[in-house]
Amino acid sequence: MNDAARKLTDPAKGEAFQREAPNNIEAEQALLGAMLVNNDAFYRVSDFLKPVHFYEPLHRKIFEVAGDIIRMGKIANTITLKTFLPADQKVGDLTVAQYLARLAAQAVTIINAEDFGRAIYDLALRRALITIGEDMVNIAYDAPLDMPPQTQIEDTERRLFELAETGRYDGGFQSFNDAVALAIDMAGAAFERDGHLSGISTGIQSLDGKMGGLQRSDLIILAGRPGMGKTSLATNIAYNIAASYEPEYLPDGSVKAKNGGVVGFYSLEMSSEQLATRIISEQTEVSSSKIRRGDITEADFEKLVACSQMMQKVPLFIDQTGGISIAQLAARARRLKRQRGLDVLVVDYVQLMTGSKKAGDNRVQEVTEITTGLKALGKELNVPIVALSQLSRQVESREDKRPQLSDLRESGSIEQDADVVLFVFREEYYVKNAEPRDPDDPKYAEWEAQMDKVKGTADVIIAKQRHGPTGTVKLAFQAEFTRFADLADPSFTQYEEH
Repeated sequence: MNDAARKLTDPAKGEAFQREAPNNIEAEQALLGAMLVNNDAFYRVSDFLKPVHFYEPLHRKIFEVAGDIIRMGKIANTITLKTFLPADQKVGDLTVAQYLARLAAQAVTIINAEDFGRAIYDLALRRALITIGEDMVNIAYDAPLDMPPQTQIEDTERRLFELAETGRYDGGFQSFNDAVALAIDMAGAAFERDGHLSGISTGIQSLDGKMGGLQRSDLIILAGRPGMGKTSLATNIAYNIAASYEPEYLPDGSVKAKNGGVVGFYSLEMSSEQLATRIISEQTEVSSSKIRRGDITEADFEKLVACSQMMQKVPLFIDQTGGISIAQLAARARRLKRQRGLDVLVVDYVQLMTGSKKAGDNRVQEVTEITTGLKALGKELNVPIVALSQLSRQVESREDKRPQLSDLRESGSIEQDADVVLFVFREEYYVKNAEPRDPDDPKYAEWEAQMDKVKGTADVIIAKQRHGPTGTVKLAFQAEFTRFADLADPSFTQYEEH
């Protein structure tokens, strides 16, 4: 790279770096003046404008203090504000108290408050973009050994996504007031939502009753041995959420889910056609094996066509890339959220993902990196992530085949990072395999009685739950349609708490 090009990237040289960062002090003064005269101006901008968006540090402090006073139900004006601001600070020749008085005296009407707020917000975004861009250029020039280009791209993409979503990218501390306001908003949303759930409904009432739905930013591990139906349960839940999606349009033009949600499904094991076949079978009650063999009647075919037309409107997006890395998965999830929205992410399954080269051949370390990455992604995107996981073979060698937390493969990190761990267990699978060969065997009648008892049922064991009780939820399972549902028979105990 020649010296002329290098000079452009050097903050100490070159005309490009002498320019002042974009700002509009007059707009900031006008908005603060309007707020001091009429506190209603604050509510016109408070949903998108934060103190950090102001360019002038004193303006940040004035906006922050005024906001706190107004939220407490008190009047914010030049008199109530000055006691909370540094008395010895000067603004040119003026004291802070005199400066507040001048802001109020030169205030414009409240009508323009939102326009000024938008101008301040947009300029703050432009300053943040400049910072990200300068960092990107400078890091690319220095090329640190521990940050290859791919890592830099992912880091820049994450910062840009955060900026686009929240108007800031630095993370950092959040005031407790903001956290409390978010908690109250969540409770209000739960009160208004169908079923009064704080999370997103799985479409299976008995499961929702014990989990309160899928909670945002939670990592939910869904585990089971092969043949237990963990993919079926994940598919059922994903489709139920997408099919009940009901958008709500907010005043700023953005969309959020009132019920249900937009679902991203990473299918690392099955192709998208196989997944679609399962969902169609579940919805139409036509056996998936018959669909694959073409062994269907004309009436069945009409049902399939009608179902496929209905399913085209469902916001369920499938990525069937095998062996995807956590970094690729995160980048694609961010893109989906920006372009289509995203409310729930499903990963089928953890052991088919790859970590970075840093983990080397250490599989436990690699899985730790994957689960930690999934947990961080859930928090970043503010969506629940349902990640499927295999169980070790030690389950099969035990008399009691019910899974335990210690059965999770490479279990330490999975168990530690998960907010909820669910095990799918179908006793019918094991009882069926234990059928005596001879129907005249005295044990055959005993086997039949046992089979009748467990046939068509499945247990979802809640082995860990940060926000609620553990226990077992009993569900109905229709193997031919790969469908889980609430039990219709009231004689079954739906839930046993541990």
